[in-house]
Amino acid sequence: MFFFKKISRFLYNNIYVIVCWIMWIKLDSTNFVISELDLTSMLGLATVIFLAMTGCIFTVNHYAEQIKDLIEEPFGTLLLTLSVAAIEVSLMLVVIFHGNNNPTMLRDTVYATLMIMLNGMVGLSLVTGGYHHFEQTFNLRGSLSFLHLIAPLVLILLVMPNSTITTNGPTLSPAQEIFMGCLCILVYTIFLLMQTTRHKVLFVYNQNQNEPKNVPNHKHTVSPTKLQTKCIAIAALGLIVSVIPIVLLAEYLGDVMNYGIEKLKAPTELPAFIIAFLVLAPEGLSAYRASKANQMQQAMNTCLGSALSTIALTVPCVLLVAGLQNIDLTLGVFAGQTTLLYATLLTTLITLSSAQTTMLQGNVHLMVFLSYIFFIFYP
Repeated sequence: MFFFKKISRFLYNNIYVIVCWIMWIKLDSTNFVISELDLTSMLGLATVIFLAMTGCIFTVNHYAEQIKDLIEEPFGTLLLTLSVAAIEVSLMLVVIFHGNNNPTMLRDTVYATLMIMLNGMVGLSLVTGGYHHFEQTFNLRGSLSFLHLIAPLVLILLVMPNSTITTNGPTLSPAQEIFMGCLCILVYTIFLLMQTTRHKVLFVYNQNQNEPKNVPNHKHTVSPTKLQTKCIAIAALGLIVSVIPIVLLAEYLGDVMNYGIEKLKAPTELPAFIIAFLVLAPEGLSAYRASKANQMQQAMNTCLGSALSTIALTVPCVLLVAGLQNIDLTLGVFAGQTTLLYATLLTTLITLSSAQTTMLQGNVHLMVFLSYIFFIFYP
């Protein structure tokens, strides 16, 4: 009886992963081309694939949360962020380089990620936390450390290409793409080393931690037991097995997105928003739960860490591939996007300038996010 209970629990927790694997095996074995279906059938199948991938991503979140509960902060939140970044990189590589190249997908997806996390999820977290707890606090110096790196990278990667003269248009040359990709990865690696070692104390909140400190944290940590190590290994294996079918099915979802842009004249930013929303849903849910549980530091780490990993890890990985294959990617944001980007960075800076948050600050972030959604359809 105990064995059957374990099997039932395993199937319940991994039903979407199993469905995604079965769908991919069936589609791949028959060399199925989804864009050759009629419009109704194509949209129906695409919806099924999207829902299955969404469930699979939440399964990834489930395993990442298991590991996060077994290791201390900020390693747990960092693991979730890097897991989502791996999915995002894989999805964009498949969508951008599969079939007809989509030169604006990287820019639009990164821009959508920044709008969703820095406005949508930060705003929702602040409103939720403010509603339940009136005011919440977090480690000011740690959160500003995220923004300190996000702001220049955003401006260099999404605004500066509009002003470079090596190439025509808002693009970078292959040499520039490779240089910027390597530079971003180097800077992000240094940041992660500081976050997880020397300055780890800045990313974990306690009552008196906003005061300047020069003494590193020497808190004694307990080595993981054999049982904990086994649980971490099982969860890590489950996480990997859950990520793979998401990437494999992205090819079919990418066909539908390209068809929608070319044939249905859908807004070019809409597919990017769908991908970003699909990938970021688990992190958004994690931030929402943390703020509701009065853990605003964890919510901020999740939202800001996700935005940083996208601009400092996802973009460079795609840029390196594009540079090595001599593919031009449109990177510079335009007109109204630039204004909303500046408004986002300024609003986030003002919010993080105080270690206490309320619903009022969250409402401002949500206002910018709703403006972003509106201007997708009415640019």
